[in-house]
Order: sequence, then C-alpha cells, then structure tokens
Amino acid sequence: MSAILEATGLRKIYQGGDGLPIEVLSNVDLAVNRGEFVAIVGASGSGKSTLLHLLGALDAPSGGEVRLDGRLFGELEPDALAEVRNRKIGFVFQFHHLLREFTALENVMLPLLIAGEDDARARSRAEELLAAVGLAGRMTHRPSALSGGEQQRAAVARALAADPLVVLADEPSGNLDSGNSERLHQLFARLSREFETALVVVTHNRQLAGRADRVLSLEGGRLVPLAGVESMP
Repeated sequence: MSAILEATGLRKIYQGGDGLPIEVLSNVDLAVNRGEFVAIVGASGSGKSTLLHLLGALDAPSGGEVRLDGRLFGELEPDALAEVRNRKIGFVFQFHHLLREFTALENVMLPLLIAGEDDARARSRAEELLAAVGLAGRMTHRPSALSGGEQQRAAVARALAADPLVVLADEPSGNLDSGNSERLHQLFARLSREFETALVVVTHNRQLAGRADRVLSLEGGRLVPLAGVESMP
C-alpha cells in the first residue's frame, strides 16, 4: 500500500537564546497509509508538536521534505499550500478553537464556505458530520453552551468537513475529563475505519495510543517504533 503522507529526512533547527542552534528534529522519516491511525508519543519538549506542524504545512522544515498524496510541500507556492491545508488536511488541537460567536453547525460549515462550497451543500455536510460525532441535537448551540467534550467533538467534525486525506491531532483529549476522553478516543478509532482518513495523533494518553495501528516514540529527534503502549515513556 502506498503512503498518503510521507516525511523524509525531516530536520528542524531553532536558534537558542544564546545564539547557538538547537536541533529539535533530526532526520525523521514517517509514512502513513490511507485509513491508518498512527500515535506519536514522547516526553514533553521532545518535538512532537513541531513534527505535527511540519506534517500539516503549518511550518517549514530546516531540511528534508513532506509529501501529501504525492505532492511535495516544498514545491508549492503559498496559495497552493494554503489550499492543501484547507482541503486536504484536518487539524484538531488540545483546545478546540471554535469561534465563539458561531453555532456548532456554522463552525463546521466554515471551512467549506472558505473553500467555495455553496451554503446548502456546506450545511448538509456539516449536519451529517455533527450527527456522526453525536451532536445531532446540539447543532444550533454556540461553544459556550456545549460541554468540553462536545466542543472537542465539534472540532473533530470541523476537521473532517472538507473530507481531508489526513487528520492531525495534537493532544486532543488533554483538556478533557476521563469520561469525555474515552468518548473522544472511541470517535478517533472510528475515523480511520469509517472515513478511511489517515490519522496522526500526538498524545500522552495511553488509552488513546492503545487504539492506534502503530505507536511511535519521538526520542532524541528521531521516531522509534514501540511494541505497545506499555513501552510509552
């Protein structure tokens, strides 16, 4: 099976406060297939979020390359890269980043409207996704009227709005209690199966990592395969 998302020789170097270079990522290789769920674990400050930003074209690597569906990020003009982020990549973060003045339905519709979809189709797609994540009866509520778990599930629906090739999630259950975390974990486990979406999740949560097809640990700037969640740092 050919990979839908590929990273080859990724490096990321920052300049420290003393002016000396700090290499956060060192020759990272990663290949994720369509419909595959990959969890990335590691100690705080190991570069997990940095790696996710490079995979999502939110930042540029110091070296190496990222390809999505065969397209090399480094060869795309800024407008084309922005289109890839909007149409081909879904993002879920620890904090939901829903727009407070909009309803759950409007938040999920927004990426589609930005992409040029007409209102009726955007609304139909958003309603379908909100129902799929268990929010059929909460669509007209604004974020302030939703629980933390409901807000995060709405964020997952928004990430799926444009039918992306890959969803990237950074500590998606890190701000939730155990009950809402478990519901979110079940939802993520369904994504790869039902939507055939590649899923890369950065997490400290053993329960979420345990649902992944593969668990990789970021250590010393490199990805190391783990046999199971019992090996998590």
